[in-house]
Amino acid sequence: MDITIHASFLPHDDPDASLAFYRDLLGFDVRDDIGYNGLRWITVGPAGRPGASLVLQPPAADPGITAAERATIAQMMAKGTYAGILLATDDLDGLFERARAGGAEVVQEPVEQPFGVRDCAFRDPAGNMVRVQQR
Repeated sequence: MDITIHASFLPHDDPDASLAFYRDLLGFDVRDDIGYNGLRWITVGPAGRPGASLVLQPPAADPGITAAERATIAQMMAKGTYAGILLATDDLDGLFERARAGGAEVVQEPVEQPFGVRDCAFRDPAGNMVRVQQR
């Protein structure tokens, strides 16, 4: 059996800022941008890799989520503790500098971790943790 990850989901609270971050700053391709009832779902992915996507979605869009749950999600997003993603690149320093120059909130500059991985971290416009490892 061959199973792959087709898409992962991250919340956004400003679709245009998230689109600019993933498309313009990280260089992802925009695969879809769908609006419905005043909300937007934006699918992006690494250029040249159509099999892997990231869906930027409105938080708590599920009608089964209560007002209290929506408030909790909004609080967690504001703190940067709600969601995250781990990316990999051949040019960690270049990507980090591009993210910093583009205004991304730096969480950790590139560093060699004790477990043998060199990585860095920053937040996207919605507060999601974006960790990047050197390939």
